[in-house]
Amino acid sequence: MFVGREKELALLQQDYIGKAVMVYGKRRVGKTTLIQKALESHNCPKVYFECLKGTLQDNIDGLVQELVRAQILPVPLQFTALQDVFAYLNTLPQKMVVVIDEYPYLKAMNESATVDSIFQSIIDNRIANIALIISGSHIGMMRKTLQEKNALYGRFAATIKLNELSYLDAAKFYPDKTPYEKAAHYAVFGGSPFVNQMLCPTATLRENIIHTILNPVSPVYLYASQLLLSDYAVKINAERIFAVLGNSKKRYTEIEDKLDAKKTGNLAKQMKPLIDLEIITRNNPINKLGDNKKSGFEINDNLLRFYFTFLYKNASALQMLGAEAFYDEYIAPVLTDFISRRFEGICRDYFSLQAHAGKGRGVRNIGSYYYDDPVHRKNGEFDVVLEYADGYEIYEAKYYAQPMTLDEIHREVQQVEAIRELKVKQLGFIAINGFAEEEGPYTYLNGKDIYAEES
Repeated sequence: MFVGREKELALLQQDYIGKAVMVYGKRRVGKTTLIQKALESHNCPKVYFECLKGTLQDNIDGLVQELVRAQILPVPLQFTALQDVFAYLNTLPQKMVVVIDEYPYLKAMNESATVDSIFQSIIDNRIANIALIISGSHIGMMRKTLQEKNALYGRFAATIKLNELSYLDAAKFYPDKTPYEKAAHYAVFGGSPFVNQMLCPTATLRENIIHTILNPVSPVYLYASQLLLSDYAVKINAERIFAVLGNSKKRYTEIEDKLDAKKTGNLAKQMKPLIDLEIITRNNPINKLGDNKKSGFEINDNLLRFYFTFLYKNASALQMLGAEAFYDEYIAPVLTDFISRRFEGICRDYFSLQAHAGKGRGVRNIGSYYYDDPVHRKNGEFDVVLEYADGYEIYEAKYYAQPMTLDEIHREVQQVEAIRELKVKQLGFIAINGFAEEEGPYTYLNGKDIYAEES
């Protein structure tokens, strides 16, 4: 099932003969599916080769085998340089598309700069009749090939950074559910097409959790527990960091304290590859962008959050109790709180989609707002905030099973009004199941609003 990606697909379906294109994004985000879908529109021979974790010669031989399979080469010819493979292909009369997938595998097992130089030479001189697509899952490594000091800088006619599906596109995997149920599924399973196609669209959230993430032989369980960590050289440290973060956002010093990492000073090195891969995100409140003390780190993948919140430390209990009893004992009592925190992210994404659609005029930034409340001697963050030149729109996001009441609205209004430093342009409320009553000059949004297709 191919969902979303309309802009990316249209871009990749263009004629790139004589040019190179880059597609990158984390594992299981749908890069290969997107490329294969785009290739359906190309009426010429196509070759797809996934790089091997081996030598250059291993990869040359592997590429040749794929060229034979695609009937571009009649027999497995012998080559000792990748440049020679493409030089030979350039002598052929037909146009073709060549996909080099998991390019970082090739770089990791060989001299990285040399590999980039080889492909610089190929792109500059040996693809006159070829559309070359280079793809990879290691986000940090792929980004480095786009930097000015890299040999491949300026060589790509188009660059596609593929992210997870938005909450709106992910909901197309379970279209008949209510907004309340859609938000819950996205909060748990995230926007990976690979994960979402494993769900039963008619099953309850409980059933989908039990049959996938609580099933040790399910591809979804394996994705969360192994695949995201399989490429990391610091797997054990990554797991410890994820376990500390769980479903929360923590500052660097808090993570250090939890891991007792101040003595070694290695935490920054351990976190860097996770940030490069966009598995962990560093966020600053929009009114404290330059203040490192106010920045917080959190897991960027909803399914990974769920796994490290509920399963990682309780694996033995899952084995002893079984999936259903484990769900009832460990997950059900606190699942709504887990979903509520993710719902705030859905609300920020809603406004981001609005801005991309040209409906957020004047918005300068979207995020959270850090505040000090001297009256009650506390500080905290408003989690859904839109910044304008003349102030802020503040939204309180509520994932309630019932409509939000007027008393609850009044309490939220008082909390916002207590922050004297805050220039409030507009105050609003987002309640997934709507409102018992509406009053005052506030903006009201419900689940049907944020899941409206025109969003």
